[in-house]
Parts: sequence; structure tokens; C-alpha cells
Amino acid sequence: MPQGRHFLQIPGPSPVPDRVLRAMDMPVIDHRSSEFAELGKTVFDGCQKIFKTNGPVIIFPSSGTGAWEAAIVNTLSPGDKVLMVETGHFATLWRQMAARWGIEVDFMPGDWRHGANPGAIQARLAQDATHAIKAVMVVHNETSTGVTSRIGDIRAAIDSVGHPALLLVDTISSLGSVDYRHDEWKVDVTVSCSQKGFMLPPGLGFNAISEKARAAAKTNRMPRSYWDWEEMLKPNAAGFFPYTPATNLLYGLREAIAMLLEEGLDAVFARHQRLAAATRAAVAHWGLEVLCLEPAEYSPVLTAVLMPPGHDADKFRKTVLDTYNMSLGSGLSKLAGKVFRIGHLGECNELTLIGALSGVEMGLSAAGVPHRAGGVEAAMKSLEERPQSNSPSHLKVVEPDRVADHRDG
Repeated sequence: MPQGRHFLQIPGPSPVPDRVLRAMDMPVIDHRSSEFAELGKTVFDGCQKIFKTNGPVIIFPSSGTGAWEAAIVNTLSPGDKVLMVETGHFATLWRQMAARWGIEVDFMPGDWRHGANPGAIQARLAQDATHAIKAVMVVHNETSTGVTSRIGDIRAAIDSVGHPALLLVDTISSLGSVDYRHDEWKVDVTVSCSQKGFMLPPGLGFNAISEKARAAAKTNRMPRSYWDWEEMLKPNAAGFFPYTPATNLLYGLREAIAMLLEEGLDAVFARHQRLAAATRAAVAHWGLEVLCLEPAEYSPVLTAVLMPPGHDADKFRKTVLDTYNMSLGSGLSKLAGKVFRIGHLGECNELTLIGALSGVEMGLSAAGVPHRAGGVEAAMKSLEERPQSNSPSHLKVVEPDRVADHRDG
């Protein structure tokens, strides 16, 4: 039997802090009581701070996939046309879901190594003179690739051509870890879930909604019951839910929000940027290649690493798990066997990261993957050069010199 704590370094579900686990270790209370109403009001208010919105945040007992579906069925009608971008596996899944609901998807192709291109979105919308496109749907942080799209720039692109399309954004793996501004970027629906930046077990889905989105929900023709926003918002106003809520997850959510706000969101975002830069420093030193090709789009949440030709990422991951009791993220769909993903989100600090990178480096040796030793030291040097601070997370991160030449993914 392996000894010591398992290193869960996948990009979600992320490790649940002991403080959150203790907060959930409570008796279930009456979800119609005044005590529960106070809990409900607290988490609704706290979610607004995390999403950076003054509008409602609806909490469903669901996965992130459920939150996707809620966004679709409340804003769109069968036959509507939407614009989506192929940024990776999860953007593709969202497209498939929309198609099942009878939505016509204009799916802009991508190489899975770049985020959504604001200029290309602008050009496509400029061609839509009749405003047939009802929504632009974008994944903020593509968990399968380690690429983050620039939502503020996408909003600017939509506004530049005066297009009325709704903006729907998936923040499932970014919220609480990457700077995100629902109101400032005029996002109409922000989709998220509990098991990533919120550091909770799976089981809660979120929709932050604008007044424009709420107005669309009152006129669209999509059938819905469980996911109906208005049915949720009526009891939410008093801190309640229309059906049995995930009470103990809400206890955990209250504690997780408190942890994020105690650290300060800017400090949380800066920490994730710092750990991500150290991870990339290790990857570059090993002579391996990060999947993301655009430095401005490097994910603070995870790093996807390309395997050298002739080496299977899944065999490497199994070696790491069997030998060092650490889980790394797999390559998904067309990246299967080609990449492994290192999660560095949520409850992760410098020492946690160095332990994880040590496991990766030892695993590379154990699996016979060609690399240059010393990646952990390179990561340590990166962390020493970027000491912990409360500086804004959007400041430019200076990247290490590349060691490996680019290879096609």
C-alpha cells in the first residue's frame, strides 16, 4: 500500500482543503428553516464576489455539464444559431450538447494550441448582417489543452461590430483561479462548477446571469423544468431553493469563499500565475514542450505537456501513479496518449508544486522518457525570482528561454 498523501495533480477535481472538509462535516439541517436561509444568503452573496457581478448567481445541484445545459435551455430556442470556437475537448462537448437541443452551431475550427481568436470572432459577426447569430459561446480556460481565451478582448470584438449576440462563457476550470470579470466584460451567462477553483467535491453547478440573459429566458421557446432560472430565483431571494439543495456542499462553499476572500482574489490569481510559470520553467528545462503556443494564453490552472515522439503519455502517467502515488491528467480525445497535464490550481502552494514536479521528473527517468535533469531546480529558481506578493495577476510573466524546438501536436 502506498504511504503518505496521494498527490492529486489533475486539473480537477482539485484537492479539497481540510478546512473545507471540516466545514462540510455537519448534520443536515432543515432546508426550509431560518438557519438554512442565512446559509443560502451568505453563499449567494459570496458567489457574486467571486464572479465579480452584482447580478444573480444561480446554484444548481449538478455537475458543470448541468450548468452548461441550464445556460442553453434558458437563453436559446430550437433552430437558433450560435458561434463557438474549437479550442479543445470541452468546447467540442459543449457544441455537441447544443446540437442535441436543436441549436445550429457555427463551429470555428482550431488547432487546440490557441485560444479563441477575438479578431476571427469579430470578422464572423461582421458578416452576420441579419444578426442570425444569437450567442457567442466560449470556453475561458480549456482544461484539455492548458489554453486560456481572452474574454475581455472577445467582448470588445463583439461590441466593435455592434452585434447583439449574447456572450456565454464556460469558466468551469478557471473561476476562482484566473482573473475573471462577469460584469466588466458584459458576460451574459457565466457557467461554472464546484470542483476546481472553489476547491469542493463535485456536485454544484453555477450560472451567473445578466439582465439581458434573463430577458432572453423569458421569451425563448426551449422546454425546461429543473433548470428554469425563474423557478430558482423566486425562492433564492429569501435564501431558499425550489427543491432539496446540496446542503453540506453549501457549507463547504461558504468556507471556500471565505478562504478565497481572506487570501484576496488578486493574491489568489497571482499565486496561480506564479506556480504556472514555475511549471513551465521545469518543462522547458526538461526539453519538453508546452502544448499552448501563445504566451498570452498560458493557463494559470494547468500545464499540458507534449510527450516526445515514440513515447506514450498514458504509460508515463501509469508509471508515475504506480511508483510515486501521484495522478496526472490524461490527454483527452485527439490528444490521448500525446500529452499529460499537470494541475496546479486550488489548494496548491510552492511546496506542493515542487513535490509534484519532483514526481514528474522522477517519473520521466523511471519511464525512460528522454529529458534533461534539473527541471525541479529550474522551477525553484523561478519561484525565488517571483516571490509571493499581492501584485496584480495580469502583470506580464517573463518566460524562461526555450530548450526544445516546437513540434506539431
